[in-house]
Amino acid sequence: MITLALSKGRIFDETLPLLDAAGIRVDPSVAQSRKLILPTGDPGLRLVIVRATDVPTYVEYGGADLGVAGRDVLLEHGGEGLYQPVDLGIARCRMCVAAPEGFDYVSAVRRGARLRIATKYVQVAREHFAAKGVHVDLIKLYGSMELAPLVGMADAIVDLVSTGGTLRANHLAEVEEIMPISSRLIVNQAALKTKAAQLEPLLAAIERAVGAGR
Repeated sequence: MITLALSKGRIFDETLPLLDAAGIRVDPSVAQSRKLILPTGDPGLRLVIVRATDVPTYVEYGGADLGVAGRDVLLEHGGEGLYQPVDLGIARCRMCVAAPEGFDYVSAVRRGARLRIATKYVQVAREHFAAKGVHVDLIKLYGSMELAPLVGMADAIVDLVSTGGTLRANHLAEVEEIMPISSRLIVNQAALKTKAAQLEPLLAAIERAVGAGR
């Protein structure tokens, strides 16, 4: 049995058409259930539903043989023990620095100001600002990042941005793009050896589906 770890939401919704194109059918009624282990049209493949941030951990420790995770999640996790064969090109967005409208971020960076940055992507933010030689104090948050500058807790935030609507609604603006983000297929390296006969055809089918969609 091959186990594929997915998180509910945009990644789940955009992975299902890829699976379908690879010949793996997931019944829509099953997909809407609250069950955490879901069957597929392939009796040798099942889905497990976990939090997005837990997908790499499930794959690393063998709770799943493969999974789909955003580049942001993988960078924070570190990618230990994971093979990343395919950028699926789904759930696209970008990692950005955003600040309140009217805050002169460029001047603050130029004059060497020490900035307070709120983010849940601490590792990405630390590496980004270190590479620029910018001194920052990082404030770890798990949600509602946009609130931190509004209440004076932070000068700026590092977060994922898709349309920018939430930023605009809270009078924030993108001031710097850190990197583009999309979701990737990840595979447990041990499973690549022990379950090669089952995994290799599946990986090839998914790669073909991704290629056909581009």
